[in-house]
Amino acid sequence: MECPRCHTEMFEEEFNDLNDDTGYLGFRGWRCILCGEIVDSVILSNRKRRPAPMVGRNRKIMAYN
Repeated sequence: MECPRCHTEMFEEEFNDLNDDTGYLGFRGWRCILCGEIVDSVILSNRKRRPAPMVGRNRKIMAYN
């Protein structure tokens, strides 16, 4: 798998969450060997459901006097 952030090789890894209260203490995912990006099935599904960016709408910049 190729990293979506830096396009370097990723490897599969088992991650453990000791503070998780859902009952799942581990999950499988991918970690980039260069930048450390972590991707799993939940992250990928959330990224697919992300709304499209609003083109032409800028944030209001507050001027400090």
